[in-house]
Amino acid sequence: MAVRKPYRLVSRDQHPDDSVIRVGNIAFGGSKVIVMSGPCAVESREQVMAAAEFMSSIGVPVLRGGAYKPRTSPYSFQGMGVEGLKILAEARERYGVLTVTEAVDHESLGHVAEWADIVQIGARNMQNFELLKAAGQSGKPVLLKRGLAATIDEWLMAAEYVAAHGNPNIILCERGIRTYETKTRNTLDISAIPVIKQLSHLPVVVDPSHAAGQWQWVASLARAGVAAGADGLIVEAHPNPAEALSDGPQSLNFRHLDELVAQVRQVARAVGREL
Repeated sequence: MAVRKPYRLVSRDQHPDDSVIRVGNIAFGGSKVIVMSGPCAVESREQVMAAAEFMSSIGVPVLRGGAYKPRTSPYSFQGMGVEGLKILAEARERYGVLTVTEAVDHESLGHVAEWADIVQIGARNMQNFELLKAAGQSGKPVLLKRGLAATIDEWLMAAEYVAAHGNPNIILCERGIRTYETKTRNTLDISAIPVIKQLSHLPVVVDPSHAAGQWQWVASLARAGVAAGADGLIVEAHPNPAEALSDGPQSLNFRHLDELVAQVRQVARAVGREL
């Protein structure tokens, strides 16, 4: 069969059926919509344990939290590194949640692959091809965020790098792209979800937090993403967003996260999915 697209391995031409990426006891791309949530950055053991306990109590199966933080300003909080990864791993053992966290270079990739369940490649590294190759050899599922102004073809070619180096377990993440609009942090490309579903067999999740930039709009974008066919969400939530060291304005408090999960559950049912 001729494969006409340059992204051969991640194309539906090669793999007509939806891929289901299994991580522990959950699956991305199946009948369930998977919610991942937690603080933007790991700041302390107490903060992460509070988040993990709450995620577990409301049925959110994946805890997110950045141990390494690629920041626009060199003076911003850069993360706790390996110590942060160990805190996430302790939360996983204590509360039964899986963990997803970002790798920013080859050194951190080795540590993330050792301590976390899912390796995140962030928007700024979507076309860091050497890091993508290494992620393909990491042996861990990869959450690949769309670049700041990347086209869909560029995004899928980045996924192809991971797949071509031995790792088919890729979850795509639409997190908003840079446009002329300044009211939101980024512009969530809802159309990318059905387009990806047609072009690729890989599951796709939505990050409404980085798209909105303000917590008040996150739930609306989350509902829209699930209605459009997203296989999951990754949402920033913090015990006290006003004191967050990173991305406080776009982080939900726990009450608002609970409300978001309830709303998304209703939308998922309306489109034949479950949460």
